[in-house]
Amino acid sequence: MNEKALREQLARILDWGESHVDWEGALKSFPPEHYGTRPAGSPHSAWELLEHIRLAQFDILEFSRDPKHVSPPWPEGYWPRDPAPPSAAAWAKSVKQLAEDRRAMERLVKDPKTDLFAKIPHGSGQTILREILLLADHNAYHLGQLVLVRKILGDWKGS
Repeated sequence: MNEKALREQLARILDWGESHVDWEGALKSFPPEHYGTRPAGSPHSAWELLEHIRLAQFDILEFSRDPKHVSPPWPEGYWPRDPAPPSAAAWAKSVKQLAEDRRAMERLVKDPKTDLFAKIPHGSGQTILREILLLADHNAYHLGQLVLVRKILGDWKGS
């Protein structure tokens, strides 16, 4: 097994655009007037999805690297209270933090000192490999929902 190649692929799955749009493409030019819109047929607004993804990603990242991290209560700790952000600045901050935390997880996975297969000492059997796959799966699922919200709103120009 080529461990370096494995680490590179695991890091890439968090933001690749090989089978679907990437984060930058999905969030680019999102119309501010629709940040908080829950379109017909969707239980969530773009803001709710963005914040949920950011909150869950942060929790997975911190669980993976900080033995003192305490996860928020489920489900209320993983979703924003309101369908709309308090401001455009809050939206921009969430987008920025989402990217920064994704890059932090990529660095953790690429670090040869990180044992991908060892059980996380403060967990209940989880490994870093499991956490990166969980994060990739979770993010891809909700990224698809975010694109669907844009499509329903008539604002999607991608494929």
